Amino acid sequence: MNNHATQSYSHHARKHPPFHFFLIPILITNLIITIVYLVRHPSLLAGWLVILSIALLTLAFLARINPLKVQDRLIRLEERLRLSTLLPEPLRMRIPELTEKQLIALRFASDEEIPRLVEEALQNSLRPKDIKMRIENWRPDYWRV
Repeated sequence: MNNHATQSYSHHARKHPPFHFFLIPILITNLIITIVYLVRHPSLLAGWLVILSIALLTLAFLARINPLKVQDRLIRLEERLRLSTLLPEPLRMRIPELTEKQLIALRFASDEEIPRLVEEALQNSLRPKDIKMRIENWRPDYWRV
């Protein structure tokens, strides 16, 4: 995709501007305002507004987190299929030993470096950050929600 910035280890986390820079700041500000109002004017209604503000903030986070969890499950499946075609037999048998987070991190590795990175991940119990830092040819993921 030509309309995206080049991804790398230092530039791959996705910020969704409407969520991160509009919705969440407004909901946090709303929670602070309702807490201040409750302290200054204690009442059942003021208490209820605080509870409602917390509920809205929780709803916003769930609306963001739940699709990411579903996407992580799809990435795991996609990477297992990809690894089963790219890895030599001894490593292919070890695919189930990779953790969910390792599989998700491996999606950024080019096909050529997958065997080396999988072997290193298994031998050294690499964390996702370590896997990503060892990637030489970054395979971007522009589809992250």
